[in-house]
Amino acid sequence: MPYAPEHKAETRTRILDSARRLFNRRGLTEISIDEIMAGAGLTRGGFYSHFNNKEDLYAEAILHFAHCQPAPAWQRVDFTAPPEGLQLARAVMASYLSRDHAEDIEGSCPMIGLATDVARGGTAAKAAYRQVLSMMVGIFGEALGPDAFATPGSNRGVDDEAGRKRALAVVALCVGGMVLARAVDDAETAANLRTAAHRYAAALAGWGATDAI
Repeated sequence: MPYAPEHKAETRTRILDSARRLFNRRGLTEISIDEIMAGAGLTRGGFYSHFNNKEDLYAEAILHFAHCQPAPAWQRVDFTAPPEGLQLARAVMASYLSRDHAEDIEGSCPMIGLATDVARGGTAAKAAYRQVLSMMVGIFGEALGPDAFATPGSNRGVDDEAGRKRALAVVALCVGGMVLARAVDDAETAANLRTAAHRYAAALAGWGATDAI
């Protein structure tokens, strides 16, 4: 008796959840298909019913981060209604640079844990990584405030090339700050890195001062 379509979709999600956790923990190249399938409570034989090869799984697991439910605890923000615009962007930045995110290795953003592996990987993984980057750039770009670096008297909008570059720089501060915070062996230095990244990323975005995190 064939499985219902929803069963196949649920199984695929289980595989992606397992892959995302294991890739974040040990990297893209150190994990075998057998380990991924075992983590999903499955056997290797079912892998190719869902993915053509391991490279395809790399790419989909990276993108899965942006859509997985339930979201990791560090991503959950308590609002009476779903945040939008500036409220969403500030919440994303605060949760991204939080201690909870720094400590959640398996549930972290792949932009932090997998950058080196993706740089050495194929085009599919790099394209997926770029899509996650673009999502963050879009969230911050839509909520940019005044540009402290704009030429006095200019009227630059947030949708022009200057605005996009500023959003890219904000993302670079968030991702880079977390990479460094995780890499150092001193808790105080790690906390200072996250706080500094948060403060200057918010300032670059035109949001003014932020609270320490």
